[in-house]
Amino acid sequence: MSEAAAAAPIGLSWAPKLPSLPATSSSRKDPAPNPSSAQGSIWKPGRELVDGLFVPPMDPRKANKLARKDVKDTTGKGWFDMPAPTITPELKKDLEILQLRDVLDPKRHFKRGGKSKALPKFFQVGTVIAPASEFFSGRLTKEERKTTLVDEVLADQSLKNYSIEAQGKGNSGEP
Repeated sequence: MSEAAAAAPIGLSWAPKLPSLPATSSSRKDPAPNPSSAQGSIWKPGRELVDGLFVPPMDPRKANKLARKDVKDTTGKGWFDMPAPTITPELKKDLEILQLRDVLDPKRHFKRGGKSKALPKFFQVGTVIAPASEFFSGRLTKEERKTTLVDEVLADQSLKNYSIEAQGKGNSGEP
């Protein structure tokens, strides 16, 4: 061991941990075990872990594929490497409400968001801080503030009244 420690740079040395060979129940005793059977129990393919260490693939295509998987999902340099957030159930409901915002207010018309009904992959959620000039006119009171956008929409009385009217008009035409 001292020779291996002397040969290793900076005093580091590593030796693989070999598994114990299974005992054979044969009646004849061999003086030395068969090296091919010992190698069969120790050798593993290159894509697997060997003694807890990752052996990278020799094929450059597979190495590039692994490198692409390791890169974090971002929008790129043009959008300041904005990461893709993890979508929670609350966040998913908020995004669906934003996609259906044209249904909520009959007086406002929104530009069509696109043909895709899939949720966006990259987005950010923030808090709007109202200026001091809008203290009385455009802010929500503490009672009106909710944790999610869905809760705010459900608590808004004017939206409730509109939805009741819209459902009443839709059902009045039926026989």
